[in-house]
Amino acid sequence: MKLVRYGKAGKEKPGVIDAKGKLRDCSHVVPDLAGEYLSHKHLKKIAKALKDGELKAVGGTPRIGACVGRPCNFVAVGLNYADHAAESNMPVPTEPILFNKAPNCIVGPNDDVVIPRNSQKCDWEVELGIVIGKQASYISEDDVMDHIAGFCLANDVSEREFQLERGGNWMKGKSAPTFGPLGPWLVTPDEIKDVQNLGMWLDVNGERMQTGSTKTMIFNVKKIVSYTSQFLTLEPGDVIVTGTPPGVGSGKKPPRFLRAGDTMRLGIDGLGEQACRVIAHGKEQAGKKAA
Repeated sequence: MKLVRYGKAGKEKPGVIDAKGKLRDCSHVVPDLAGEYLSHKHLKKIAKALKDGELKAVGGTPRIGACVGRPCNFVAVGLNYADHAAESNMPVPTEPILFNKAPNCIVGPNDDVVIPRNSQKCDWEVELGIVIGKQASYISEDDVMDHIAGFCLANDVSEREFQLERGGNWMKGKSAPTFGPLGPWLVTPDEIKDVQNLGMWLDVNGERMQTGSTKTMIFNVKKIVSYTSQFLTLEPGDVIVTGTPPGVGSGKKPPRFLRAGDTMRLGIDGLGEQACRVIAHGKEQAGKKAA
């Protein structure tokens, strides 16, 4: 299934995209695509309701919100593509590099991205997102797929000065409001033939910046989820974004960073596309389009 959350920010309803591409409401089956309602039990209920023709079509073109609501943890993996590590002048990691993004930075796939106050080095990163569907603690790689609700497209928006030049954890450059566009869809694993062979791309103002594939990840999905579960308990609805291929702005010669008025478009095979306009801080309240 392709699951979505739609409607005004903060009032999103759960839905599903049917075989003909039509949005259908499933709010009478689950109240939201969040937490416990992302378990396999509840996803099976949605699938059955869709198959039985019980889900009403949604009219118009409502806003699409982030494909998962209110995660407890928003975890990211750094330098998970060797060629991205090279363009960043950093060594290829021997273990996954984990850091946090603030869960309240999550927004919808077409919402505005706000440049933070005093920022000079905002950057883009197309990434594969993993959404957890079952509590995971100390799980093996063989058990990982039983704990995944689905996959999604993500943009790990980053402020490089805050991240790399201000000391401490990378979280400072990764967590500004709107720095976590997710969606449009949460795609269940049965729809993805091979999650480790998905093409991915990102354009800025129509110019191709990133082209890559999940097949070149250093640490694959199973390794990442199993590894992360050794250090924290992953809860249903938690999100892990898994690293980016080369082509980020900080790796350009000379470096190129986002400016107000830019548009980022990005996509991953089978997971849909995003289109986010970049605006300056103060031009619009960052919370206006929260997930």
